[in-house]
Amino acid sequence: MKRIVLFLLLPLFYLETMAQLSLSGTVKNQNGEPLIGANVVIKESFKGIATNSEGAFKFSKLSPETYTIVISYMGYNTIEEIIDISKDQDFEFTLVSTTILSDDVIVKATRVNKNDAISFSSITNKEIKENNFGQDVSYLISRTPSIVQTSDAGTGIGYTYFRIRGTDMNRINITVNGIPLNDSESHGVWWVNMPDFMSSVESIQIQRGVGTSTNGAAAFGATLNLQSKTFNKDPYAEVNSFAGSFNTYRNAISFGTGLINNKFTFDGRLSKITSDGYIDRASSDLNSYYLSGAYYSNKSLLKINLISGNEKTYQAWNGVPKVRLKNDYEGMQRYLDHWLIDSEEYEQMINSDSRTYNLYTYDNESDNYQQNHYQLFYSYQINPTLHLNAALHYTRGKGYYEQYKKNRELSDYNLDPLILTSDTIESTDLIQQKWLDNHFYGAVFSSEYTNNNLNISIGGSWNQYLGDHFGEVIWAKFASNGNIRHRWYESNGDKTDFTIYSKFKYLFFNKLHTYIDLQYRKINYIIDGIDDDLRNISQKHKFDFFNPKAGVSYQINDIHSFYGTFGIANREPNRSNYTDATSGQVPTYETLYNYELGYNLNNPKLYFTGNLYYMYYKDQLVLTGQINDVGSPIMTNIDKSYRLGLELSTGFKPFRKVEISFNTTLSNNKIFNFEEYVDNWDTWSQETTKLGKTDLSFSPRLIANGNISIEAFKNFKAEILSKYVSRQNIDNTSNYDRSIDPYFVNDLKFTYSFKTKLIKEININLLINNVLNHEYESNAWVYKYILSGEEYTMDGYFPQAGIHLIGGLNLRF
Repeated sequence: MKRIVLFLLLPLFYLETMAQLSLSGTVKNQNGEPLIGANVVIKESFKGIATNSEGAFKFSKLSPETYTIVISYMGYNTIEEIIDISKDQDFEFTLVSTTILSDDVIVKATRVNKNDAISFSSITNKEIKENNFGQDVSYLISRTPSIVQTSDAGTGIGYTYFRIRGTDMNRINITVNGIPLNDSESHGVWWVNMPDFMSSVESIQIQRGVGTSTNGAAAFGATLNLQSKTFNKDPYAEVNSFAGSFNTYRNAISFGTGLINNKFTFDGRLSKITSDGYIDRASSDLNSYYLSGAYYSNKSLLKINLISGNEKTYQAWNGVPKVRLKNDYEGMQRYLDHWLIDSEEYEQMINSDSRTYNLYTYDNESDNYQQNHYQLFYSYQINPTLHLNAALHYTRGKGYYEQYKKNRELSDYNLDPLILTSDTIESTDLIQQKWLDNHFYGAVFSSEYTNNNLNISIGGSWNQYLGDHFGEVIWAKFASNGNIRHRWYESNGDKTDFTIYSKFKYLFFNKLHTYIDLQYRKINYIIDGIDDDLRNISQKHKFDFFNPKAGVSYQINDIHSFYGTFGIANREPNRSNYTDATSGQVPTYETLYNYELGYNLNNPKLYFTGNLYYMYYKDQLVLTGQINDVGSPIMTNIDKSYRLGLELSTGFKPFRKVEISFNTTLSNNKIFNFEEYVDNWDTWSQETTKLGKTDLSFSPRLIANGNISIEAFKNFKAEILSKYVSRQNIDNTSNYDRSIDPYFVNDLKFTYSFKTKLIKEININLLINNVLNHEYESNAWVYKYILSGEEYTMDGYFPQAGIHLIGGLNLRF
């Protein structure tokens, strides 16, 4: 680890060899008034800065060459100026106010900027386009610090997930245009329900830690903020066609009218993605579309978005047992002997490929879901210092997953025994569907006041979720007294979530940026009905959370700055935490105390960021091995746990056409006093063991990303992308045998663009994944039990594909 840190710090010594020229200036509006907080960027470098209270900025340590200066400010036209630097120079720039209100006002209240005391990463529209090969968000953001991504099918298409600092997605606040995306009950997000949505995303911001106040689910480790397509002045049409390994195809068409009569725009996209997947039968058939229409004036914006997705994916949720991965035939026999699988499943396992084995064989063992998002936005600028935003939203989701089940007890499905002349039938083979039919709607709002060194934001949301959960038997060998589509359980969830926040920022001495962020969140949650195991799960819960945050950042000069922040987040248990809990044992809410201390260095040809974080948890919900009264695993509140880590990022340009960047996270993630529970099949009880301090599951000590980019000739770029993830424990016992091996994966990416008289832009893209054909797994689960006095495990690992590629063509007219 020491060598990795030294390697990341090495570019700092490169700073001493650089020239010492400077470029300074002021940014004003047409009236000669300074624009505070205007963004000034040197296009050919890593360098960017915000103007101070006098509208002034300064870049130092520049080498003598030609630079492109880009200056932007909300409500004003962006300008680009080419400047030749041969000596210290000072300029004055004038920005002209736009005739339309910028789309950025929609997300501004929930985003942070470079002067805020928060650890974050931003992904621009250009970067999204260069890296969008049809894989989900999990893979597009995977090169940013502290992220581990995984895919059930092994290719990044279908069901995908990510963790940030070891925190899974149901603890990460995710919004689209400031509107909550997390499911209100499960807190999860399923990107498979929004296929190819990245083709309609303008920008992404990832805030690590508690982050800034936002709407929806608790930010209990990170925030992911997505902004959909923004205003495009000129009309366009795009055709995207990609093909790759495992019969993977992605085809999409997009269009935009440009600005009509200086007032209206319309944009749209239609996409289809299909893939067989790396894992046996793990196919995906994904369809989606995006439509947007907007009315603009110089002080107002009215916009409507429709985002629709339909997916059918064959299930690969069970993973590959370690005994199959390791070709352990004695272990596979044990699976049969211990009734973990039946004889038919055993034959299928031993005759399958060790890395692509899939337990499921029924031809329609699939997940099917349709989800539509409707969003309506209105923004109004009252005067140059005050603007208001409001939005209404409605999400409609409906779908099911279908499964073939063998030898199921009729009584488990509310069916009577079937009495024949000479026999009584009490079990049957059947096909079941588990449905979710939900509605999510609400309103969000924000207002922002800016005057000289002061910025005040007030915002919030009110959201209502109504979800019906039910199961139906659509076929049975012996249907007993069941009717067509016999419904054996039904329950519903009714959840109301109200949030209000206020943020105060003030700039002292043109150097010291301060902020206070206060959030209040009120939740009412009602569950009513019967679960799939026929237990009555009716219950009510109420929460009142206060989540304060505060921080300071100090700009030493245009190169060096540092910051510190503290925040508190509270998170309510999700639906399964409640419904799976043992009767009489209600889980409580979790609390996170988050401390961050960071340093930034920004130079034209070099950047370096270091961020030290400490995340202390009170009553974190984790798996301990405990089960409820019907044998299902439950999440248990543990008293104390923490994550302590250091995130380092660096990049430099040794030559004008070469860029090298790295980031790494070193962390220690612990539970203070962990007690393990193990099922004892001999006694039908549970054995407990006090293990003391243990590692939190799925929290690798080291995550590292590397990128070497070379523009070999004009408009042709080649990149080497590398990722290393150290060993991950798959439970909280710190047991080496129950862990995922470290892996180091390398990809190659090639992009080339050119123009013709007929076509504005042609982009050719090729991505070769896992070019060294490394065998690795990125996710897993485990169940431990005792039989005949011996300990055994049942598990599932998720292998990722070896070398595979996807390439395609983008035509823009």
